Amino acid sequence: MIQLKLFTAEDFSRLINWVDTKKLMYIFSAERFSFPLNHEQLATYINAEDRIAYKVIVKNSNEIIGHADFSKINKQSKSARICSVLIGDRKSSNKGFGTQIINEMIRIGFQEMKLHRIDLGVFDFNKQAIKCYRKCGFEIEGLFKDNIKFEDEYWSTYNMSIINNYDNEKTRIKSQRI
Repeated sequence: MIQLKLFTAEDFSRLINWVDTKKLMYIFSAERFSFPLNHEQLATYINAEDRIAYKVIVKNSNEIIGHADFSKINKQSKSARICSVLIGDRKSSNKGFGTQIINEMIRIGFQEMKLHRIDLGVFDFNKQAIKCYRKCGFEIEGLFKDNIKFEDEYWSTYNMSIINNYDNEKTRIKSQRI
């Protein structure tokens, strides 16, 4: 089991060490950061008003193994985007932590933040992440073809989303009463 705690300046060096190649940085964050990642970029990142960043902690060991954030938080539309999901501690990869992170992000988004919609972008070649997101209830909405250029190649991005079914049920019941 994992828990998410706010990502702070104390966590910058760890994330910088994890994101040690330009390709990994692009997979982690697309064009949000410039390589190499540094403290100044991360300070700007955590101070954005429409973002909440988390470190991922394994509950029984208190080991910090990853990172994730909500960005583009829109209180009017009750929506947000999950971004920058990373299992940075490589020995923790392929152990189901990704699914736990996404499920916890969904829980926070729908129960605590009272969101109606959560979406995310994932590169079409990242089959493991796509499988994880589908397992957690996300559906593919569309493909942005060749929307990111990394060095000499173009990458395509799937947009995926999940809607708060509880919120939908309340809306459906209200509309039936009208």
